[in-house]
Amino acid sequence: MKTDKQKLIRRLKIIEGQVRGLEEMLEKDSYCINIITQTSAVKSALSGIEDALMENHLGSCLIHQIKNGKEKSATEEILKVYRLKRK
Repeated sequence: MKTDKQKLIRRLKIIEGQVRGLEEMLEKDSYCINIITQTSAVKSALSGIEDALMENHLGSCLIHQIKNGKEKSATEEILKVYRLKRK
């Protein structure tokens, strides 16, 4: 069974291929709507990676910080990520 890290790396490689495909589509003057559809797929895939990383972080790193008395820094960190995701 693959580790979470290996799964995320595999997903990034797939996204890398999608981005290369987007470049080819632009070079070949593909239909704009098809390009937009593919850019949406890339954004969705990246969001999925962010979600997986955040879930892992909340389930391990954040708990570790809280157990070690670093509640304030843990809260600040979560708020920082929350603000980034809202942009």
